[in-house]
Amino acid sequence: MALNCGIVGLPNVGKSTLFNALTKAGAQMANYPFCTIEPNTGVVEVPDERLDRLAQIYNPKKIIPTTIEYVDIAGLVKGASKGEGLGNQFLSHIREVDAICHVVRAFEDENITHVHNKVDPVEDAEVVNYELILADLESLEKQHQRVAKSAKTGNKEAIEIVQVMDKILPALQSGKRARSVELTPEQTKIAKTFNLITIKPMLYVANVLDKDLEKGNNVHLPRIKELAEREGEKMVSLCGKFEEEISGLNRDEQLEFLQEIGEKESGLTRMIRASYELLGLVTFLTAGEVEVRAWTTLKGSTGPQAASVIHSDFEKGYIKAEVMKFSDIDRLGDPAKVKEEGKLRIEGKEYIVEDGDVIYFKVNA
Repeated sequence: MALNCGIVGLPNVGKSTLFNALTKAGAQMANYPFCTIEPNTGVVEVPDERLDRLAQIYNPKKIIPTTIEYVDIAGLVKGASKGEGLGNQFLSHIREVDAICHVVRAFEDENITHVHNKVDPVEDAEVVNYELILADLESLEKQHQRVAKSAKTGNKEAIEIVQVMDKILPALQSGKRARSVELTPEQTKIAKTFNLITIKPMLYVANVLDKDLEKGNNVHLPRIKELAEREGEKMVSLCGKFEEEISGLNRDEQLEFLQEIGEKESGLTRMIRASYELLGLVTFLTAGEVEVRAWTTLKGSTGPQAASVIHSDFEKGYIKAEVMKFSDIDRLGDPAKVKEEGKLRIEGKEYIVEDGDVIYFKVNA
C-alpha cells in the first residue's frame, strides 16, 4: 500500500528529531528555520505483537512486519500560502501525502529558538492550519472558475463538481478546513479529486520534554487535545528527543527504559498506530513454516482486494479464503485446534477483511 503521512508544523518544533526517531534515517537537524528543504522520506515498520505470537506457534524461517511511510516536510511559517519561507514549494509537498501528522511544540527551552518567540502550541497549530486553508482556498477558487464554464453549458459532470465546490468554498472562506464539511460518499469521491490539503485526515503530535512524560503535568496538553477534539481529530503526546535516544536500543532495552518512566510502550508506537488508523488501514496476517507476515489493506477491503496486496493476479484469480481470527489462534495456541473448534471460516468474494484476520488465500494460478 503506497500510502504515507507527512510530518508538518512550524520550524523548530521537533519534526526532524521525530522523523529520525521513527526512521533512524539521520535527517539533518539544526536550530534555525528551513533546515529541511527537500522532504525526507522513510519507511517504518509497524509494531505488531501478534507477529511474535504467531512466530511462537508456527516457528517460521522469516518474520515480516508491514510498514508505513513518513515524509518529513520543511517547517511552514505565517505567509506560506503567499510564498513566505519557500511556502509554495513546501505546500506542494504536503499535497502529495495522504494524511498529516501535525507536530506542535509543547515545551519550553530557551536554547531552541521559536519563530514567534513564545510557546503557544494552539496558536502555532492555528497558524499552520490557516496557511493550509488559504492555500486550498486559492487552489479551489481557480478550479471553480474553470469548471463553472462547463457547468453553464449544461455539462452534468461539471454541474455535480461545482455543487461540491460550492459546499466547500464557504467553509474555507470562513477559516475552516475542507474536512469540516459534511459530504455524501459520492461527494467525498468528487472532493478528493480537488487535491485539497485540508481534506486530508490529521493527527496532532504534541512534542514535550522528557520530564513531562514522568510527571504528566504539561499545561499545554489539555489545550492541544481540546483543539484536536474540536476538529474531530486525535492527538498523541511524546518526547521526540527521548524517542530518538531510545530508537537505537534493542527492544528489551527500550522496554526497560520505558518501565522506568511508567510506560508500557513508546510514544512512537502510539504515533505509528494512530497514523495507521488515520490512513484507514487494517492489518491481515499470513502464517506458515516459511514466513509469518503482516499485510496492509484499506479498511472495508474485500477478500479479492486484500489478496491483490500479496500479488496483483490474486484478485482476478481469487477462489476463496480460509480465515481464522488471531485471537482464536492466540487463545488455543494451535491452528489445528482452531479448526477442531469450528472457528475456521471459508469466505467468498464478498468477504470483508478485518484487522487481525489470519488468512490463507486460494486462487487460480
